[in-house]
Amino acid sequence: MQEDYLKAGKIAAEVREMVRNKNWVGRTVYEICEEVEGEIKKLGARCAFPVNASINEVAAHYTAEPDDPTVIGETDLVKIDLGAQINGYIADTAVTVCYDTQFDVLVQAAEDALSNAMSMIKSGTKTRDIGRTIESTIKKMGCKPIANLSGHSLDRYTIHAGKTIPNIWSIGGFSLSEESAYACEPFVTTKDGGGFVRNGQTRNIFAINTRKKTKDAEADRLLDYIWENFNMLPFALRWLTDKWEEKEARKLLETLIKKKAVQAYPILIEAGGQRVAQAEHTFIPNEGGVTVTTKA
Repeated sequence: MQEDYLKAGKIAAEVREMVRNKNWVGRTVYEICEEVEGEIKKLGARCAFPVNASINEVAAHYTAEPDDPTVIGETDLVKIDLGAQINGYIADTAVTVCYDTQFDVLVQAAEDALSNAMSMIKSGTKTRDIGRTIESTIKKMGCKPIANLSGHSLDRYTIHAGKTIPNIWSIGGFSLSEESAYACEPFVTTKDGGGFVRNGQTRNIFAINTRKKTKDAEADRLLDYIWENFNMLPFALRWLTDKWEEKEARKLLETLIKKKAVQAYPILIEAGGQRVAQAEHTFIPNEGGVTVTTKA
């Protein structure tokens, strides 16, 4: 288990650094997602979820539609969130790329908050203290944390395994367990932002809820295909179009959503319409400190 987490983390980190150092201006979101997912596979892992390429005020959960024509502009702030998995053990990491210096402070605040959080972690660390560190780092830089987005525990074939790591100080929480895997992901907006996200209308990332049959033979065939290829992990429509025509795949997905066999995740938009930056690592606490599996 630990070995697979480390392998996945090494691959995810390598791909994230490739993303960080590349100029994506003029490229489409479709090209970005396909290239990044291709790199993960080339290095020997599978994708833990569709690459997210969330632009400006969209904080998270946007992935490319098939042949998505959206082009990255010179002033866009793009969160590229990627996941690699080996035998279901996940590395989840993200970087914000931006080519307009006026938004550098947002990117830096996310990176500094993540770095400060990682430096205080060991088994037994309280999540509310991590939240306090993230919040104070971001506010000292004149920015705002996104209060209703958080990091999360990870489990085999499960991205969000039930426990949250807050980006603000909060009452309660829990103490980090030794040898458990977690993702920490500060999200930052401007001082004029609402400081929280709302659901958008677009929903283009999906995951299985149940394998219970729908009595629609073709929809059930798709459900079996999803389970065999992605297990409980999220997937995108573009991952289905080599087996089904796009129109047919959309129709079958709608059937599965209606029957509650599959859920669709909405994009998350900053409530004040302000830009958002993100940074993320996967880590495993231990007695002496922390193993950051996605460290470059």
